Order: sequence, then C-alpha cells, then structure tokens
Amino acid sequence: QVHLVESGGRLVQAGGSLRLSCAASGRTFSTYAMGWFRQAPGKEREFVAGMGWSGVYVNYADSVKGRFTISRDSAKNTVYLQLNSLKPEDTAVYYCAAVRILDQTVGTTVQDYDYWGLGTQVTVSS
Repeated sequence: QVHLVESGGRLVQAGGSLRLSCAASGRTFSTYAMGWFRQAPGKEREFVAGMGWSGVYVNYADSVKGRFTISRDSAKNTVYLQLNSLKPEDTAVYYCAAVRILDQTVGTTVQDYDYWGLGTQVTVSS
C-alpha cells in the first residue's frame, strides 16, 4: 500500500517554472514505478511523465518533452516534476500515481497505475 501527497502547485505566469513534489508513504517506495498525470476542466486525465523504479526508464508526453523533467529521491520517498517554460494550456490539476511493476515498464494510461494522490492545482496565466 502506498499513500501519495502532492504539493507545489500554484499560480504562475506563462514562461515560468514550478517544481511539484509527491511524497509517498511506505517502505517499499523504491520498488514502485511513478507517474504524473494532469486533468484540465472538462477534459480527461492525461499522462504527463513516468519513471521506472530504478530511475533509468522514463517516458514523457509529447506535449511536455523538453520542458518537464521527472525525478525521484528514494531516500526521501519523493518524486518530483520540474515544469519549465510553462504555457496556459499546462493549467490543470496534477496527480501523482504509483504502481508496483517491472522496471522497464512505464505506464502511460490511468489504468496502468494503482495508487493516486489527491492532486495539486497548477494555473498558468497568459
């Protein structure tokens, strides 16, 4: 069982940066693949970035490649999402997700993950 709590979301101007954090409970955090998703009003939840448990395997949505970076600190049971060059269309609630799976597998759909946080709001003004 993993309990996830996101933080770091706020209002930011276009072109700005943010770092989101996701703190995980549980002693086996290092064996979980982690993902970030987002959901804008009226839209479905979509994949943003994911990382295997070793940190070697990563995957990004095309819309954020080159702008967002996922990372993890297993000593702190925390996964991060660095958001740079933010655009108004990045506005959404950002969710952290976890699943215990093979290291080479980085899921990109909601169904690929078993545990979810409650989300943190990111608003990008133009």
